Amino acid sequence: MTLSHSEIEDLTGRIIGAGIEVHKHLGAGLLESTYEDCLCWELEQAGIRIRRQPLIAVLYKGRRLRSCYRPDIVVEDKVVIEVKAAERLADAHKAQLLTYLKHTDLKVGLLFNFNTRRLIDGIVRISN
Repeated sequence: MTLSHSEIEDLTGRIIGAGIEVHKHLGAGLLESTYEDCLCWELEQAGIRIRRQPLIAVLYKGRRLRSCYRPDIVVEDKVVIEVKAAERLADAHKAQLLTYLKHTDLKVGLLFNFNTRRLIDGIVRISN
């Protein structure tokens, strides 16, 4: 099922709200896995369907390789979330999310850096 632009906006808004809730309770300075655990819990509590670290096949010249990618969270099979707890986001983090979008054929990704004073300052939205 294809979601409309407004439905995608609503979904990403709900995801961001869940991330802000996690950050409000935990603050900065913890491990990425802790933020991922809590974000997954928040999303599930909101009735949002997630897949945590699903295996994404790598295709090379039409051939499926044994190598796989593991994005942190895929939401409703529409949005890829990558969770970071870095001093600052690097271009490599954005490139990683773009790669996940390319290999999943999904159009929207959210990059959360929880190691910020305010989470809103650590969110990057990428559209493919």
